[in-house]
Amino acid sequence: MASGFAQWGNDLYTGRRSYDIVGRRRTWYVISAVLVLISAVLLVRPGLNPGIEFRGGSEFVVSGVATTDQQLAIDTVQAVAPSESPRVTTVGGSSLRIQTAELTNDEVEQVKNGLMAAFDVTQDEVTSAFVGPSWGKDVSQKAITGLVAFLVFVSLVMTVYFRNWRMAAAALIALFHDLLITVGIYAAVGWEVTPATVIGFLTILGYSIYDTVVVFDKVRENTADTLDQSRFTYAEKANLAVNQTLVRSINTSVVALLPVGSILVVGAFILGAGTLRDIALALFVGMLVGAYSSIFLATPLEVTLREREKPVRDHTAKVLAARAGAVHAEDGDGAPVAVGAATPRATAALRPGGHLGQSSQPKRKKR
Repeated sequence: MASGFAQWGNDLYTGRRSYDIVGRRRTWYVISAVLVLISAVLLVRPGLNPGIEFRGGSEFVVSGVATTDQQLAIDTVQAVAPSESPRVTTVGGSSLRIQTAELTNDEVEQVKNGLMAAFDVTQDEVTSAFVGPSWGKDVSQKAITGLVAFLVFVSLVMTVYFRNWRMAAAALIALFHDLLITVGIYAAVGWEVTPATVIGFLTILGYSIYDTVVVFDKVRENTADTLDQSRFTYAEKANLAVNQTLVRSINTSVVALLPVGSILVVGAFILGAGTLRDIALALFVGMLVGAYSSIFLATPLEVTLREREKPVRDHTAKVLAARAGAVHAEDGDGAPVAVGAATPRATAALRPGGHLGQSSQPKRKKR
């Protein structure tokens, strides 16, 4: 199986096998648009669930409990503050975390005593803390500042490195696509947004841009001489680049997703650790979506932007016209041939499964 995968990767790199990813870009655009629309709806309803770090309030942690009955904790809090709707989370197998709106000092003491009696624990096993909303506001502002600075820096670096603003624009669109879908899925799951979640959101931006830059580097290499030849269009050469980096993108994504997936399972279902769970979910979804966008969205977007340039547009029309003429010339019986139709000898190198960059002419036998 390993040898078969290696052969498949080698065939993709040499052009013996190819998938028309760029040519089917409208399909990927529709898929991405639907996912973004669904994510936008999820951000409105049900919306994100901000943690206590962002909304502020009181928090109680009860350790070493014999039962993790959440209703018992809710009843205990409501006995002190009837109008309160506490959020109770099981942490591990023997702890409970209870979050409420801001309570007075007297109410905090009453809730602590009530939890001690309800769960039959000592005073040392019930802790309380208050988090002001100003702390969460400060975290949010710093996260937004970091995001804006990151995007500006990435735009400048990519524009200078690739000497082409279109690649930077396509990469930024892919970044927003990844971030919005990840946040939307997080909203659908309903887990609280914590500082660890924000860290996860910011981390996936770096992963996504890294994978995209690798693909774009190959696109630049393949398309450097596009206007100096008349066999292939810009889109076809860019499509070859995506195929040549496909195996690398898959391998990188799998290697990154396996440990993050393990952390997600351990944090969510075994330990019940909120911090591990929150950051792992953001990373897992973001990496998965980032792998998709770097293959099916970033390069097709770049090709769409480049084909709006007159030299590239004229070159594409010239190649297609010459190709159509060659097809008509090779139609032996004089029957009309549709534009773009292929004949085995003339266009073997232009088919998705052809040998891009290699001669399609049959070899002559030596006498």
